[in-house]
Amino acid sequence: MSDSDDDDIPRLSSHTLAALQEFYAEQKQQSDPGRDDKYNIGIIEENWQLSQFWYSQETAFHLAKEAIAAAGEHGRIACVSTPSVYQKLRALHREDFSVYIFEYDKRFAIYGEEFIFYDYNNPLDLPEKIAAHSFDIVIADPPYLSKECLRKTSETIKYLTQGKILLCTGAVMEEEAAKLLDVKMCKFIPKHTRTLGNEFRCYVNYDSGLDREI
Repeated sequence: MSDSDDDDIPRLSSHTLAALQEFYAEQKQQSDPGRDDKYNIGIIEENWQLSQFWYSQETAFHLAKEAIAAAGEHGRIACVSTPSVYQKLRALHREDFSVYIFEYDKRFAIYGEEFIFYDYNNPLDLPEKIAAHSFDIVIADPPYLSKECLRKTSETIKYLTQGKILLCTGAVMEEEAAKLLDVKMCKFIPKHTRTLGNEFRCYVNYDSGLDREI
């Protein structure tokens, strides 16, 4: 092959090569995240078709700390459709509580035995190892803003919890949430990484630190 033939071979610019390397690194991290990275919020991207909207770092931290305080020492926490809170709980590297993530999206199966496949349409279709009333607190965020979704998710919540409930959903669901779960709106206002079209709030049925956050 002559030098002129070499000149005809297309070459990528250094900028394009760097962009490609970054892309492939991100793809590798998402398919096989390292131990320290797999609990980062956003390591698994939002799927809008599944109505996934992740909490901001600050909100996830507040909710995780509230769940730990409410559960008590060596408490059990159920995260129902709240993967951001689960990730933040595990990112704290604390061993004084146990936690499970109940999720429809099987990408979260990277969390091993703590992942429980969950479809709100079948609210009590849970594995045998998940006993009734076996969690000190349930933190739940129904994936869809509808009475039906809240009603079915409420069945799961009431089955799992020993009593304490931390519900995150739209402000328009306040009356329905009170009727189904006897919860009251908190002062703390949760935020997401993206701006949502509906006002979002937290609700609890116990004396919560979130009611002192303004």
